[in-house]
Amino acid sequence: MNKNFFGKKLVECSKDPLTGFKRNGCCESVVGDYGKHIVCAQVDRRFLDFSFKNGNDLITPNKENIFPGLKEGDRWCLCAGRWFQAYEQGYAPKIILSSTSIEIIKYIDLEILKKFALDLN
Repeated sequence: MNKNFFGKKLVECSKDPLTGFKRNGCCESVVGDYGKHIVCAQVDRRFLDFSFKNGNDLITPNKENIFPGLKEGDRWCLCAGRWFQAYEQGYAPKIILSSTSIEIIKYIDLEILKKFALDLN
């Protein structure tokens, strides 16, 4: 069983749009997912623009990959490295820790994660 940041059962991030490396709605740690799509983020316009400018177009729909394109407020499983890059440059979106894999603590400091969490307190 994949666990979330709190060590409990991983909560679904989004089914609409359908996210996750395996497109099952969950930001779980999966063998073969070298990008580590384990951060459940609620994307905002600033992050989407940042990602686009850095070579990852999350805005434009892509029917071939069954990707609807994201809009502000959507929840999406992001790569740990991309989220941290956005953080370092001041564009990190808020995250949902109950839907973020516990594996994230290997990559990002706990205090940083807590600061961006929508589901604390």
